[in-house]
Amino acid sequence: MQKYIMHIDMDAFFASVEQLDNPELRGKPVGVGSMHERSVLSAASYEARKFGVRSAMPVRQALKLCPQLQVVSGSRHRYKEISRKVMAALSNYSPIVEQASIDEAYIDITGTEKLFGTPLQIARSIKADIRKATGLTASVGIAPVKFLAKIASDLNKPDGISIITAEQVQDFLKTLPVEKIPGVGKKALPRLRSYGITYAADLRRYPPEFWKERFGERGLVLYEKGAGIDPTPVTEGGAMKSSSAENTFGEDVSDIHTLKTLLLKQSERIAADIRKHGVKGRTVTLKVKFPDFRQITRSRTLDSRTSHAGTIYKTACSLLDAELPIGPIRLIGVGISNFEERNRQLSLLDDPEKPKESKRLEQLDKAVDQVRLKFGKDILTRGRLLEDE
Repeated sequence: MQKYIMHIDMDAFFASVEQLDNPELRGKPVGVGSMHERSVLSAASYEARKFGVRSAMPVRQALKLCPQLQVVSGSRHRYKEISRKVMAALSNYSPIVEQASIDEAYIDITGTEKLFGTPLQIARSIKADIRKATGLTASVGIAPVKFLAKIASDLNKPDGISIITAEQVQDFLKTLPVEKIPGVGKKALPRLRSYGITYAADLRRYPPEFWKERFGERGLVLYEKGAGIDPTPVTEGGAMKSSSAENTFGEDVSDIHTLKTLLLKQSERIAADIRKHGVKGRTVTLKVKFPDFRQITRSRTLDSRTSHAGTIYKTACSLLDAELPIGPIRLIGVGISNFEERNRQLSLLDDPEKPKESKRLEQLDKAVDQVRLKFGKDILTRGRLLEDE
């Protein structure tokens, strides 16, 4: 049976929602962000993109490119509301829907032709249902494997459909720039260029062992993608990969007490987020950006998984302390990842009181979550945060 994976990507999602809710913004260049001089855009409408405005661009730079840009603050709550409607529409076509982010998802439509028609017909029906439910447009990519479906959804934006059939895969890879493969970033690209790699299919000039020696296991994955192979399945619901929070300052900050207070607030936010999803993480990452836009990230993998804000916070502070003196910074953030389940054998060196302490902290976190859910998130505040108010 021919495999068909579909990737649905909402068009300029945040900006499109703002234009949907405010008719005065329709047809005008719109950016979602803050008018603060240090703010960056989280989204840009297609009207804004014609001027070179892009997401993650500093607002100041965006306004230079497009002085008439309408900058709006946006509403995460509203975006989640629309996202739920999109995912509900997709679930009508397959039980296997993987939400990749707030505005994109994968569907495995293999074997649904007798119910809903050809892949093209299904794509058209899904787009129509999304428009009816939300008033917004989506672009759809269809291919035999996930990574090609994602690439295909970007080929005919906005409001488009692109299909790469199994018979077309090899020819498509011959003209696909290698940097279009998900995971090939700015650091890997120069190395690939040094081996004469321009297009995805060029990766097959060398045997798998060649890529493994130079890139490790990731090299084997890269080689397979160069051959159009991607065994990654569409998984129902999708797996949470990470949770993070960050703050950009209006003025550069050097005070360590201020930075650590923010890390505590951020740690509380992401700890509550992963507890809500029922997962724990093992890798804590600190992110720091300097006034010249230079950025560093530092990570530490813990002995055991955690969802406790205190553990995340202490680890982030330790990572920050290791960089002192650090000088003024413009952004600080913390994240947690590595949520895989692992069976860990208890070491003879383990402190026997640690499991008890961990369980106590988990029970405390659950109690705090329940109180905040009932009375509001601001009903309980850590003493240190009260001291800084």
